Order: sequence, then structure tokens, then C-alpha cells
Amino acid sequence: MRFIIHGVGAVGGTIAAELSRAGHEVLGIARGAQLEALRSGGLTLRTPDGTSHARFPCVAAPDEIAFRPDDAIFLCMKTQDTMAALQSLRAAGVTDQPVFCTQNGIENERMAQRIFPDVHGITVLLPAQFLVPGEVACFGTPKVGLLDIGRFPSGIDDTDRAVAAAFAGTGIEAQTLDDVMRAKNGKLLVNLANIVGAAFGDGADTKKIKARVQAEGEAVLTAAGFGWDDVMNDPRRETHLRFGEVAGVDRAGSSSAQSLARAAGSIETDYLNGEIALLGRLHGVPTPANSWLAALAARLVREGSGPGSVPVEAFTSAMRGA
Repeated sequence: MRFIIHGVGAVGGTIAAELSRAGHEVLGIARGAQLEALRSGGLTLRTPDGTSHARFPCVAAPDEIAFRPDDAIFLCMKTQDTMAALQSLRAAGVTDQPVFCTQNGIENERMAQRIFPDVHGITVLLPAQFLVPGEVACFGTPKVGLLDIGRFPSGIDDTDRAVAAAFAGTGIEAQTLDDVMRAKNGKLLVNLANIVGAAFGDGADTKKIKARVQAEGEAVLTAAGFGWDDVMNDPRRETHLRFGEVAGVDRAGSSSAQSLARAAGSIETDYLNGEIALLGRLHGVPTPANSWLAALAARLVREGSGPGSVPVEAFTSAMRGA
């Protein structure tokens, strides 16, 4: 099996490095300065347990790849970039190779299945951070991350088992789940707080805001008939995944905070809090907090605002009477 890692950023880079160092065949798809750095010097992965280095071939786009029947394609980009990636994969000749949505949110699998027949979900608990081109930090220890793997919309097949087995020799703990979307629904609820920390800053008192957005999320998922797992209390976390310190690296917060800090030009909030807003509108459940936060995130990106640039009082004022 060859692993195609489409989007060699923080999460994709960590996965690519771990698989490559374990002896698996890896081919990355990256862009810009990251692609140049990966081609010239490989990828450096910094963790609480030390620094490692991995080299694997990388290309700029799928049309540079001669795809094989044994390819497993991992989508590791943000959801706002998923459809363009899927279309480029199809244009490059991908047909029935398995596609693994290694992403936050629950919309990627639906998008992928519009185009490809063999779609799988992966729930990602992997606290990674992009540092500079060619260098990624991951704060998980003793494992750098946990993955739940299964077919979309449900079930487990031999490909899922083979992919999970491939991670056995890596720093990533992986398991198969018969209903992986329950776990992804649970991760979605956790990720609703991403923009809260990103907008108001990690030092702000946001407990009530986080509780409100999660309560709206749970009400919406219940109305939609979606079950969820409590992924943050996964028993594997006790033994396999704790947060540690990486020497010389300060944590930049959630992926949303990192997007604002890097002025990336886009943010995945429309597929996190925006997902709750969408489902709320479809099922008649009010979602004022998540809807407001999704609009706020779009404004912060448009204005080039950094993390922690919004006072908590802005939320309090907006929610009066809501």
C-alpha cells in the first residue's frame, strides 16, 4: 500500500513522517514554500519525546502522480479546500482508490462520496502545529496522536484494517470503528470551541461561551438524529495521548487560531460552527451562538485580524435577547 498524503501541513506532515519513518511508502502533495522545503530537506517533526526527520517524495499537484490501485489517499487539507482537491484528484485519474477524510468536521465525507465510491472517515486527535516550511511540532505524548478509522457512512472493511495496522509501528495509535461518524460528530462538538479561543484569546474567561456553543451543537445533532461519542474522554487518552511540552515551541492554540495567526486567508469555521448553523436551520433548532461565531470568523479573516483580537463582551452583547 502506498499512502498519498494530500496536504502535508501540520496533521498531514505528522502522519506522513510517522508512516515514512516506519518504512511505509509515502508520497506527499504540498505547495509553495512547504513543497520546496520538503523536496530539498525533508520534514522535521518535533515532539515532547525528541526530534525526528523523514524524507519522502512530494509533488505540487495530483496530476504529477501516476496513481496505482494500491494507493490510499489521505485528505489532510481544511474542509474549505476539499472540493477543489477532490476535483483535481478525479482529473488526475483517480477512480476507485480509497479516500480517507483525515479532517475535522462531518462534511468532507459527503463531498468525497459525490465523486468517489470508496470513502472512509478518520477522526483525528493529533495536536500538531506548523512551525516553518519543512518543520512541524506535535505536542502529544507518548503517542503523537489517536486515529479512528472506518468506512463512510458506516462499517469496516479490509482497507480500514490494513491502514490501522500500518500505524502499529508508528507513533500514532489507530483503531477501526464500525460507526466512525459517531466519533467525528463528537470531535465536531469539541471543535466548536476552536473559534472561541481563536477570537477571544486563551486567557479570556470563555467557559460559558464554550458551554453554550456545545449545548447548541448537542441539541442540533439530537434533532438531526446524529449520535456522538465523547472523544475527549476516550480511554486511550489516559495511556496514549497526553499534552506535553516541545522544547523551544509555544503552543499556538487550535487550528483556527493558527489560521488567524498565519493570516492564511481562510478558516474552517463554516464547516464547524457553520455546520451546526446549517443543521439547526434544517431541523428548526435555533443556533444564535454558533451562527454569530461563524460570521465573526469570516470577518476576522477578511480583516486580517489575529488571535485574541475580540473582547468577550462582543459575544455577550450579541447574545442579549437571543
